[in-house]
Amino acid sequence: MSIQLKHLTRIYNRETTFPVVAVDDVDLNIEQGEFVAVMGPSGSGKTTLLNMVGGIDRPDNGQVVIDRTDMTALTDKELIAFRRDNIGFIFQDFSLLPVLTAKENVEFVMQLQGRSQSDCETRARELLQEVGLGDQLNIVPGKLSGGQQQRIAVARALAPKPKFILADEPTANLDAQTTRDLLDIMQRLNEKEGVTFIFSTHDPRVIERARRVIVFEDGQVREDRTT
Repeated sequence: MSIQLKHLTRIYNRETTFPVVAVDDVDLNIEQGEFVAVMGPSGSGKTTLLNMVGGIDRPDNGQVVIDRTDMTALTDKELIAFRRDNIGFIFQDFSLLPVLTAKENVEFVMQLQGRSQSDCETRARELLQEVGLGDQLNIVPGKLSGGQQQRIAVARALAPKPKFILADEPTANLDAQTTRDLLDIMQRLNEKEGVTFIFSTHDPRVIERARRVIVFEDGQVREDRTT
């Protein structure tokens, strides 16, 4: 599943005296199976870029085309369904449901897809085992470390078998060893399941693992290199 960004632009406060051009006429192609880091300082526009790729935010101009689907042309209802079935998200703050166990958090998005409970449970168990939490299935997030919660988030993102995963500063709150372990897991899953990973980050530990680094500054691509 390829991702094409065509003249993508996002302007905040555009009707005011001081509009903010967060993303400025960006063209990018990302192919299936890539492991990409979008790096840049705070305010460079990298999170806004990921939000538009993920359909969380809509551009003011341009297109996000995933295979042959123009996400910018979808209705809100169509966009929710497309995002649910094709895109996984990993956030800096984990964004787990605190009243659900680790297994239930991973099952939740699959339930929204209408999959059977037995299918949901089997895949949740497999993924939590894959990320090293096979013995923590019935523990709620609040009783786990930050690194363990982020592992649940990785398993949850992979649960519906998305074509790509967007990870917004996923290591920002993690120590060095936990970051290394988590990146090992994501690289292994990238290679095993062929899922595209796109990171928004300024963490050098993530950047050195990426096979492609896109440098973002002032809403534009300043550099795009394969490592």
